[in-house]
Amino acid sequence: MNLPEVIVAIMIAVLVASIVRTRIRHQGDRGVEPAPTAEMTQLRREVDQLKERLAVLERITVERENSLARQIDDLKSQ
Repeated sequence: MNLPEVIVAIMIAVLVASIVRTRIRHQGDRGVEPAPTAEMTQLRREVDQLKERLAVLERITVERENSLARQIDDLKSQ
């Protein structure tokens, strides 16, 4: 074998090794959800609470915008 053939063979071996290593590393990640820990449960509760608070704030904002628009319309009509 001459030098270019050796270099190509080494490159192919490295490529195949990296593909195999990547597949092995990601094989356990497919469709397996880790068991919920106490921290995950607490974070999910906090996210739910924040979603509720956001919904309340959105409702308040929309109500105030509508009431302000009504007040402006009332002043215009007077």
